[in-house]
Amino acid sequence: MAIRFASHPHGALKKYQENVPKGIFRICPKCGSKFYFHRAGKYQLCPNCGYGFRVTARARLKMLTKDFTEWDADLATTDPLDFPDYQATIKKMQSKTKLKDAVLTGQANIAGYETALGIMDPVFIMGSLGTATGERITRLFEQATTKKLPVVLFTASGGARMQEGIQSLMQMAKISQAVNDHRAAHLLYVSVIMDPTTGGVTASFASQADIILAEPKALLGFAGRRVIEQTINKKLPPDFQTVENAYQNGFIDSIVPRDEQVAKLGQILKIFAAEKWEAQVHGE
Repeated sequence: MAIRFASHPHGALKKYQENVPKGIFRICPKCGSKFYFHRAGKYQLCPNCGYGFRVTARARLKMLTKDFTEWDADLATTDPLDFPDYQATIKKMQSKTKLKDAVLTGQANIAGYETALGIMDPVFIMGSLGTATGERITRLFEQATTKKLPVVLFTASGGARMQEGIQSLMQMAKISQAVNDHRAAHLLYVSVIMDPTTGGVTASFASQADIILAEPKALLGFAGRRVIEQTINKKLPPDFQTVENAYQNGFIDSIVPRDEQVAKLGQILKIFAAEKWEAQVHGE
């Protein structure tokens, strides 16, 4: 039965729309489908194309494990450049995400295996890599090396944080050194590409893992599409900078839906645990 407004239809419709709570309907940014928000479910997935909506790191943690001990919880930026309005932005993001900066790190039990876990937060200034974020990720690998733990790192970032200038770019090299030390100790590193993973994060630690997984429909790249098109004076194909394209070209190892990731990570960690045990038996 159609609803009709006998008089003042536009005003009545506007009033009706104003009474509908915000967020009750969602639009998928990848396929454009519209749906009732409850259909996204526990894992916040588009019911049409499987795209995983961007959520805070703490919300993402709940999808992975209940057994988690946070590390370096109070580590925050010192605003090295005294950038205008930066402190106000930081405080706003801290309140919104319940994090001091754009990554959550700690020790977690995933599918029965003790793991050093990092989850970047796309809500916190687009997961940008600043000094505090870089330091927390560096310490994640350092502590994992000391404790002889594998690392699972979920990446989501717009790149280096401009409000911290060259010091944000330095984090790429610092984290890469910690990744190298972790690898030298014969320990496993798995990265999981979330939407979006771009800039210096793609150019460094997101791409340095032993195994690289990705969520369906995630954006993966370095420079932005418009920047590249303006530079080369050509239009790029529609699938440019998608994880599906990266998978076809061998850049990542597997595309794993969000609701299957715990099982997949469990399989990978089980193999690593078996190899580690065998090496200890043979005294390697």
